[in-house]
Amino acid sequence: MSANNRQALAIVALHLTLAASSFSPPSSRAALSVGRRSQSSQSSSSRSVSSSTAPSTASRTDDDDDRGGGPPSSSSSSSSTTWWEDFKFNDPDLAPSVRDDFPILSTRFDADGRMTTSSSSDDDDNDVGGGRGKRLVYLDSAATSHKPAVVVDALTRYYETLNSNVHRGAHALSRESTDAYERARDKVASFVNAHSRDEVVFTSGATEAINLVATSLGRTTRGGGGGGGGGGTPIDPGTGWHIGEGDEVLVTEAEHHSNIVPWQMLASRTGATLRYVPASSIADGFDVGALEGLVTRRTKLVSVQHVSNVLGTVNPVEAIVEYVRSNAAPDALILLDACQSVPHMRIDVRALGVDFVVASGHKMCGPTGIGFLWGREEVLNSMPPYKGGGEMIDEVYMDRSTYARSPARFEAGTPPIAQAIGLGAAIDYIDSIGIDRIHDYESELGDYLRRRLEDVGGVTVLGPPVGTERAALCAFVTDAVHPSDLGTFLDLEGVAIRSGHHCCQPLHRALGYSHSARASLYFYNTKEDVDDFVRALDNTLGFFRSLATGNDDESGGASQSDDGDAFVPLF
Repeated sequence: MSANNRQALAIVALHLTLAASSFSPPSSRAALSVGRRSQSSQSSSSRSVSSSTAPSTASRTDDDDDRGGGPPSSSSSSSSTTWWEDFKFNDPDLAPSVRDDFPILSTRFDADGRMTTSSSSDDDDNDVGGGRGKRLVYLDSAATSHKPAVVVDALTRYYETLNSNVHRGAHALSRESTDAYERARDKVASFVNAHSRDEVVFTSGATEAINLVATSLGRTTRGGGGGGGGGGTPIDPGTGWHIGEGDEVLVTEAEHHSNIVPWQMLASRTGATLRYVPASSIADGFDVGALEGLVTRRTKLVSVQHVSNVLGTVNPVEAIVEYVRSNAAPDALILLDACQSVPHMRIDVRALGVDFVVASGHKMCGPTGIGFLWGREEVLNSMPPYKGGGEMIDEVYMDRSTYARSPARFEAGTPPIAQAIGLGAAIDYIDSIGIDRIHDYESELGDYLRRRLEDVGGVTVLGPPVGTERAALCAFVTDAVHPSDLGTFLDLEGVAIRSGHHCCQPLHRALGYSHSARASLYFYNTKEDVDDFVRALDNTLGFFRSLATGNDDESGGASQSDDGDAFVPLF
């Protein structure tokens, strides 16, 4: 780091130190206290179930804060605790073999933090903070993954050689464009082991896919398909897949906002009731017993994430499905948010036993603006359309319309043709590596990240402890700096993480935090990425602690104001 940058950081850190009187990240004890207040307030919520006191989600050892070594101001592991230096992965060649496929990973930063793609031989210092430039350490793949060159090439090739609208042209370009678009649907169907290609609906992403289901199930009329019935046929509220007044929808407190807000909107429109499984039953692993009393004969839909984008927990879908099928309404539906699982592990929709699966392409090496809804064909063809327009119709008259069958029924207008083709290319790329190989490598790398963070004093990792099955991501808080400012300072060292509530405000409140920092991995990340991140994290925390000497609050954060959001981070 240049002298000018260090001086600037010192000034900024002084500002943050002075602001500490109105905010300090809660310790484990303060988190429980805040969690109790949050859950107490939730008890008066209009929802049917309230969270109990959230347990401590940290898995630190008692002597974490006594570990020395590293930089003088650091609280990292001592020089004798170097298990990680000689740690070997079972598949060490995977990440190095694919990194050249992602040109953006060659990004470097000069001493002033400006981006450069230079990779000259005299700039070979890969250490974060190296004097001859810093390399990009990208640890934000849970937000979006990078795109391999073959995906970018597929997009360019479409626009340069195939560009035409699909399904409604007799000329060669339209035929070829349609073939490429529909081949992408076949690839998605194969990737998730769908029964039929007609079960795959392209959407703009998982958010639209969930909104599609929530909106359609809340409508009071059923549109006839190309083989049955006229448009606008009334739905008998007592039969079929429809959610109305008196029905219940169940989610969890750990869901992404995209799997909460659409169901709140559905409940508001229809008079249905939204219930939720409290975070206290999820934080260290999903307790299926928590479903007792929540899943009843009034439950018409259960929507749950497969993998938490904050806790990293992998939910026991098979056990959840079994319980719901045994205790919910006979025609209850189950939706699985698979955004954080489809890119990282094998998904077999036939074996899962759910009714819907949603995922986003941009998290699995595909373009932005594309995702998919998988649904049982019988259910999809019974649901009213989500939007009206071209493509989704069967017959249109001035007084009525009938609708096409799935998937066209839910793909009104010109679809995201190039993006779908790019997603197909991304699936080909993942298949060329092997999804099982990716999962096995990430399991090791994620566990390594979790263990490395255990060695950093003052860091509390959210979610299950070391040794528990979890995704290759870690959300955490520290006792030294706000997550948003931590993200900014790590960025100056070339390290890209995510800071904020990660679209999971209810979960953070239940855990007693307003924000957290998150490092998330993909198969192109290396052991060196994790090591460089931990080194930069340790140095940054040491830097802030050195400025705060004599100002530490020994009460474990008890001086924090009741409103943890009152402090606005500098950046």
